Amino acid sequence: MSLLSIFGGKRLQRGVHVPEFKEQTSQLPIRRMPFPPTMIIPLSQHAGAPAVAIVREGQEVVRGEPIAKSNGFVSVPMHAPATGRIERIALAPSARGELAPAIYLTPWPSASQEILYGAPQDIEHMTPEEIVKAVQETGVVGLGGAAFPTHVKMKVPEGKKVDIVMVNGCECEPYLTTDHRVMVEQPDEVLHGARIAMKAIGASKIIVGVEDNKPDAIENLRKAAAAYPYIAVESVPAQYPQGAEKMLIHVLLGREVPSGGLPSDVGVAVFNVATLAQIGDLLPRHQGLIERVVTFAGPALKKPGNYLAALGTPLRFALEQAGCTDEAAGVILGGPMMGPAISSLDMPLTKGVTGVLVLTRKDLESRNGDILPCIRCGACVDVCPLHLNPSRMGMLARKERYEEMETDFHLMDCFECGCCSYVCPSHIPLVQHFRIAKQMNRERKARERAKSNA
Repeated sequence: MSLLSIFGGKRLQRGVHVPEFKEQTSQLPIRRMPFPPTMIIPLSQHAGAPAVAIVREGQEVVRGEPIAKSNGFVSVPMHAPATGRIERIALAPSARGELAPAIYLTPWPSASQEILYGAPQDIEHMTPEEIVKAVQETGVVGLGGAAFPTHVKMKVPEGKKVDIVMVNGCECEPYLTTDHRVMVEQPDEVLHGARIAMKAIGASKIIVGVEDNKPDAIENLRKAAAAYPYIAVESVPAQYPQGAEKMLIHVLLGREVPSGGLPSDVGVAVFNVATLAQIGDLLPRHQGLIERVVTFAGPALKKPGNYLAALGTPLRFALEQAGCTDEAAGVILGGPMMGPAISSLDMPLTKGVTGVLVLTRKDLESRNGDILPCIRCGACVDVCPLHLNPSRMGMLARKERYEEMETDFHLMDCFECGCCSYVCPSHIPLVQHFRIAKQMNRERKARERAKSNA
C-alpha cells in the first residue's frame, strides 16, 4: 500500500509544468572531470560562518587533508581536493562577482591523487552526538543547492521530536539530472546515508520521494531498500516545485509546515539524495567532501553530462572539458527556474553547485521580454505553491514598501521558486523584487540591532 494513502498525502495542487530538457544528460553515466592546473577553494561554501584556514602558503597537502576548520557549530571544514601545494590564501571571485577569501592549490601533475587521508570508524557503536560531530568533520552540506550544513539538520531542536527522515529525490528543475544519476548509480550509498541520519535523529522511518519521470531511479532504490522494512520508496507526480521540502512533506504525508516554521515542527527531517550518498560513502571512512557530481547541460555544450568534479575546479576550465562552444552567451548555476546567472567564469565549482547551464543568445532572447505593467490577471497567485500574493508583493516592492511585504504578506515564506515569474504575461521579474526586498529588510534589521546595542 502506498504511503500516499496511509498518511493522507495528496498531489501538489499548485506550481507549474515546465519543459524538462533532461534527455540531454539523464541517461549518461557519471564520469570524472580532470583536475585543473589550479584549484580555488573558497572558505565560505555553505550557509553559516566561513571556515578558517589552517594551512600556510607553500605548504604541501595530500588529497583529503583538512585545510580549513569550521568556525562554530553552523560551519563546516574544507579539505584538500588534490595532492599538491598551497600557493596562496587570497581573495577569489564568487558567483555574484564579489570577492571572498579562498585557498589556491596547485595539484602535483605526477601525483596519483589517491585519497590518503582518513581512517575507518564504527558508526554502529556511535552515539547520535558522535554522529553529528563526525558528519560536521566531513564538511558535508546540502548538495541540492542550499548548502546548509547537514550536521545541523541532524541535531533535532530542543523540544522537538522527528519520527520520519525524508529523502528528497525529486530534482524538478529543468536540465538537472545529477540527483537522478546518483540514485541510479549509488542507491546503496543513498540509503546508507539515510540510515545514518535516522540513527542520529532518532527517527523510526525513512521515506524516499522520487518524481515519476525517473523510473530507473525508483527501481534501483526499491531494490536496495527491499531488505529494510522501515524504508519506503514513493513515486510522486512530476511537477515543479515538487522538490521543495515543504511541498514534498505535504504531498507524501499530508503535513503542513507552519508559516515561518521548519520541517521539524511537523516531525520530519528532509535531506537531498546526493547529500546522503556522500554521508553514506564518506562517514564510514572518516573522509571529507572533496568532490561532487555536477550536471553540465545546455544547447551551447558539445559534451554535456554529469561530471564528478573536484571542488575548487575553475568554471572556465570545467566548461572547456564540457565542450563549451562559441555560441555560449550566458551561464546559469543550477537550473533555469532558481539558478543565478554568473558574472565571472573565474569562479570555482563549490559544494552548492548542482549544475551549470550554458545557453545561446537565441535561448536568452526567447526567455526575455519587455517588462510591462501588471494587468492583475492573477496567474501568479494561481501557481504560487505557498498561496502567497506575488502580484501584490511586486507592487509593494516597486514602491519600496519592503517592511509591509514581510509583516502583511509573508515575504519570508517565499522560497523563490520562480513560478510567479514564469507565468507572468507582463514579464515582471517578481523573484528579483522579492530577493531585493529580503535583503533590504535584513539590512534594516541589522541597523536597528546596531543602534539598540550602541
